[in-house]
Amino acid sequence: MFTGIITDIGTLSERVDSGDTRLVIKTAYDTSTIEFGASIACSGVCLTVVAKGDDWFSVDVSAETLSCTTLGGWQAGTVVNLERALKVGEELGGHLVTGHVDGVGDIISVEQEGDSRKFTFTLPDSLKQFVAAKGSVTINGASLTVNEVIDEKDGRTLFCVNIIPHTQEKTTFGLLKAGDQVNVEIDILARYVSRMREV
Repeated sequence: MFTGIITDIGTLSERVDSGDTRLVIKTAYDTSTIEFGASIACSGVCLTVVAKGDDWFSVDVSAETLSCTTLGGWQAGTVVNLERALKVGEELGGHLVTGHVDGVGDIISVEQEGDSRKFTFTLPDSLKQFVAAKGSVTINGASLTVNEVIDEKDGRTLFCVNIIPHTQEKTTFGLLKAGDQVNVEIDILARYVSRMREV
């Protein structure tokens, strides 16, 4: 489990496609404290550490994960939001995040609003019942509050979040632009509430 509070911005230094895909990610983490088999959320995707060095760790990614997240398009130089797994007793600063991406959204627009930036995203049809104004959503691993949900006449559902300067600096949001794709994870509580209403 994670909290959606990004603690490092890593950089993909190498990608090896052979069977599963191995990604090597440079990091500022003290890798001596990372155990083999540890989970690290990489732009919202929970991945297992299989090797490491002084300033890097590597993970193996299955074809399934590549196909249903943005990781399929990652190449050397891609910047990555990183968060280590939550330890019992630590502060829960965001919300409970599993690292299991539910879908990929597109950035429709990025607008300056004061010092913040307003991002508008598409929402896959299968997820629109789980996202509500003032609720939580995870975008590329970052815990964010939904400002607005918009049901378009063409059937699309959009949602908006505001990214304050601190978050722009401490995550990859300062680099994102319209047309980019993002990993979306819905709030686990919304998932269970929706299921309870079905039975």
